[in-house]
Amino acid sequence: MAIRLDMVGIVVKDMGKALAFYRLLGLDIPESANDDIHVEVAQNGFRLAFDTRETVTDIHGGWEEPAGHRIELAFRCESREAVDALFDKVTKHGYGGYREPWDAVWGQRYAVVRDPDGNLISLFA
Repeated sequence: MAIRLDMVGIVVKDMGKALAFYRLLGLDIPESANDDIHVEVAQNGFRLAFDTRETVTDIHGGWEEPAGHRIELAFRCESREAVDALFDKVTKHGYGGYREPWDAVWGQRYAVVRDPDGNLISLFA
């Protein structure tokens, strides 16, 4: 049986704040989803899901706040300049910049920001 990764889920403290951050990155998420307990965003045949802590606790029978960086979401930008511009936009909106844009040794322009739940989000071109 062949399998295919279809969705990545993110546990969020505040759905509205989390969705506002990902809208800022450019994901098309309706404002009406701010009060939902589960939200899915389809993009290029892949889904990114957001669940409240309460929802995940119900699904899994419990949930504990994780410690440390366990997974990376990386968003490809159109250009090196777009990485810099998106980093500036995100940080000017009050979200944490984890690492300012730099030219990585593997040839990409790279930057890292934090979403409202502390997840590290990479931006690259």
